Amino acid sequence: MTLIKSISGIRGTIGGNTGDNLTPIDAVKFAASYGTWLKEYSKKEKLTVVIGRDARLSGEMIQNLVVSTLVGLGIDVVDLGLSTTPTVEIAVPLEKADGGIILTASHNPKQWNALKLLNERGEFLNAAEGAKILELAEKEDFDFAEVDDLGTITKNDSYIDIHIDEVLNLSLVEADVIREKKFKVVVDGVNSTGGIAIPKLLKTLGVEVVELYCDPTGHFPHNPEPLKEHLGDICKMVVDEQADFGIVVDPDVDRLAFISNDGEMFGEEYTLVACADYVLGKTPGSTVSNLSSSRALRDITQKHGGTYEAAAVGEVNVVTKMKATNAIIGGEGNGGIIYPESHYGRDSLVGTALFLMLMAEKGGTVAELRASFPSYFMSKKKIQLTPELDVDALLHAMHDKYKNEEVSTIDGVKIDFLNYWVHLRKSNTEPIIRIYTEAQSQVEANSLADRIIEEIKTIAGL
Repeated sequence: MTLIKSISGIRGTIGGNTGDNLTPIDAVKFAASYGTWLKEYSKKEKLTVVIGRDARLSGEMIQNLVVSTLVGLGIDVVDLGLSTTPTVEIAVPLEKADGGIILTASHNPKQWNALKLLNERGEFLNAAEGAKILELAEKEDFDFAEVDDLGTITKNDSYIDIHIDEVLNLSLVEADVIREKKFKVVVDGVNSTGGIAIPKLLKTLGVEVVELYCDPTGHFPHNPEPLKEHLGDICKMVVDEQADFGIVVDPDVDRLAFISNDGEMFGEEYTLVACADYVLGKTPGSTVSNLSSSRALRDITQKHGGTYEAAAVGEVNVVTKMKATNAIIGGEGNGGIIYPESHYGRDSLVGTALFLMLMAEKGGTVAELRASFPSYFMSKKKIQLTPELDVDALLHAMHDKYKNEEVSTIDGVKIDFLNYWVHLRKSNTEPIIRIYTEAQSQVEANSLADRIIEEIKTIAGL
């Protein structure tokens, strides 16, 4: 049980002791800190904040606490109820709100929840802004409103429909082209809000939908991180239903993975590669992903005559780099698509529409599409952190060990070899060191990861 305060928000497990977990008291404290910071940041007399949540079991409780706290600070709340992270992100500017909070622990299991914090553009706060909120939380110096100045609550459950309309209005999305293909798609919504949003989008586009775990009860039927080892049911169903492909999203719908028509994983890393291939084919430009993402995006970008750059892990870091380079598409290799024409946030609805356009134009099967891309294989492993582990010292030792290779320390340590790479970093969302490797075969990627883990354990004396 733990509470993590980072660039990704305030994230923790439900229950336990105050300050060690995401208890009701902690939810109130961090909501009050955000509201207090927002008052200082905006310099406005009256503020509005948009709130939405995924379907996890603790969501309604945490939402009630957060909403009431903001109202107590004199802040008006637009309550979207069950929603998605990208839906809240587009709602903030559409509502002309001053900020937003998404209540979701993303891919974490059901015992977790979190407060993801947005600015007036519907984008995640940067590190300095997050640090200021944590400082306010430590001081607990909050000035709540008097009774005549309390905020109000406005409920609006139409924003998933509005979000879908926004997707359909994108310049590179042609609904009639998709409808003509009469695709059949299996959707695994992990019993969260993706089970509402993705089928609704697909049906609007004339896609036949086979729903799997699309009832937003919050009872996740499998580990909600969309990795191969968790997705046996949908892989089988795609084949059994003779579907064109399958779609898997995480509980808050900002990570998107596809299952090929043969029941094999398309590969989370290749979600961004496929969408970028379509976008770059229409509007050449530059791309950005994080340091842990596949080299395949670089290859596809260069094929279209564009420039690729890498950012530190974390959506806010990718967005910052995208703005600096005027990138036309970017994201993260975990299935996160950021398409600035829509908004600067990872969006599975946008990614789904772009992928459908690619398939409609290219023809053939999803398996054939995957085979057409540069072939890289990744291994994603982790080492559980313990109090005695000095992570910075471990990463420094690995840097020194491989100092004759191409090494980046933008975010942890990334070592680029000629035909493969390894990225070591402390997670923003879990008490672990992540070890990502990529090579030209799965055996090589796994072997490299295992070798690096053993080297770290040796250095740490484990």
